[in-house]
Amino acid sequence: MTDSNSGDQAASLTVYERVGGQQFFDRLAAEFYRGVRSDPVLLALYPQPDDLQPAERRLAMFLAQYWGGPTTYLEERGHPRLRMRHAAYPIDDAMRDRWLAHMNAALDALHITVAPEVVGEMRDYFVRAADHLRNVN
Repeated sequence: MTDSNSGDQAASLTVYERVGGQQFFDRLAAEFYRGVRSDPVLLALYPQPDDLQPAERRLAMFLAQYWGGPTTYLEERGHPRLRMRHAAYPIDDAMRDRWLAHMNAALDALHITVAPEVVGEMRDYFVRAADHLRNVN
């Protein structure tokens, strides 16, 4: 017999909890940056392309916080201010698409352990965030 409350319990959990916590976001950021390392166009935007570990850590912390995890990003870096933090980098449609391709590939590499609706919610957010960060026509 199925517990009728099990769906309600899952819905009340944060995405952070539903994906298994920080480890998921660490793996997601690692997969994303694996793609970035192989993309010379996107990699050229990074001030320290030979050492992406700090950027990888910041992405993992930000995503974990955004999806209901600890506020480590806020405590260490302040408000995300994504648009302001990315303003110095030319982000046009092509660059947005490259970023999304790597993020979607990272999700594809991990989604087998995550409910499809959570993956869909994440993909929707990444599209909105990438659109928001465009700063070049």
